[in-house]
Amino acid sequence: MLIHKEIKGNELYLYMNGKLIYKRWLDTGASKVFDVMAYNKNTLVSIKDPEQQEKRELISVNALLKLKATENGGRRTGILSGYRPDHVFEYDANGNMIEAFIGDIRWDDGLAIEPGEERVVTVRFLPNLKIEQYLNIGRKWWIHEGARCLGEAELIEFL
Repeated sequence: MLIHKEIKGNELYLYMNGKLIYKRWLDTGASKVFDVMAYNKNTLVSIKDPEQQEKRELISVNALLKLKATENGGRRTGILSGYRPDHVFEYDANGNMIEAFIGDIRWDDGLAIEPGEERVVTVRFLPNLKIEQYLNIGRKWWIHEGARCLGEAELIEFL
């Protein structure tokens, strides 16, 4: 992950992997967050703009998460609550991801989910018209770290 900070005149820009995630006007202190999950994950500052908070309510669902076993191409280690993989809903005819969405995976017991295990978890997505078309009860999608598929999830219920 590459974080880049740039100041142009009166404006501070914060980029993650080449994508603008935050902008601040230095003379007024006003700011705008473009990627809520990336900004919160990679900074110690919380979002204070009430207008943005109201518009950016997360989509929360319960899903049955199944991780691949290590010998089947899964991770060597388990995942902890708060894990933020890529969520892939479609592949093209050649088996390449069409688009990956950001979402975190959470659960309450504090234990890791190990390769080869399954568990009901809460998945939170940023609201996005593209992702909303895929979110239906019973819908399955794939969990990725980059190009590597680590498992799948099935939507059980909306929260």
